[in-house]
Amino acid sequence: MAEEKESTSIPLSQAENGGVDPEDPAKSPPSSPNSSTRKACCFVLQSWVSKKFMTGCVVLFPVAVTFFITWWFIQFVDGFFSPLYEQLGIDIFGLGFITSLLFVFFIGVFVSSWMGAAVFSVGEWVIKRMPFVRHIYSASKQISAAISPDQNTTAFKEVAIIRHPRVGEYAFGFITSTVILQRENEDEELCSVFVPTNHLYIGDIFLVNSKEIIRPNLSIREGIEIIVSGGMTMPQIISPQERVARQNERIPLNRIM
Repeated sequence: MAEEKESTSIPLSQAENGGVDPEDPAKSPPSSPNSSTRKACCFVLQSWVSKKFMTGCVVLFPVAVTFFITWWFIQFVDGFFSPLYEQLGIDIFGLGFITSLLFVFFIGVFVSSWMGAAVFSVGEWVIKRMPFVRHIYSASKQISAAISPDQNTTAFKEVAIIRHPRVGEYAFGFITSTVILQRENEDEELCSVFVPTNHLYIGDIFLVNSKEIIRPNLSIREGIEIIVSGGMTMPQIISPQERVARQNERIPLNRIM
């Protein structure tokens, strides 16, 4: 009798559902076609909305960053001469920015003359005698000299690709100068290659044989963009180019005894 009672007893939750166990897939009622179609449509719609939202973020992110940095730069430069115009009662947005650009232009014209170069040399001599300030000035001057339009004062001569740190691996760098290593048998031409980090003013110096350097068809600015962006602006195809000889770039080394 006890066995018959146990076999006929059912859980209360199952009794409320008409004796059907909802957790048993064999006894659960089949889902309707409308419910399956609704779930599939919701999944497709959710995937489409998520994809389009991410596409919008990818498109708007560089635009927003460019707009923010440009707006900050305009306000920063405009702030140099805006207080002067406010004292004169002139309130025109952007007038200080235009004045700053003209000021930089005329400074470039003045420094290009012999008198401006002399004044600049005296000021630079004073700055280099000041502790701590001279280090900041030297680092910033190296960065500005790297993209200088004057080929005679450009710190970075060419973009270079060297084999580093192991065979089969390459590193981007910049040729800063060329030296002649004097030996007993034959002189060897070496290039001073600066391999920077993302900070651009921090890196390592390598003396590499000029014949082992790959000179790609990239400008100095393109090379700087590749390093600063972490390689994201790397072109898909890089082809080497013929070396362009430059004057006064060789520094002879003393003969090693």
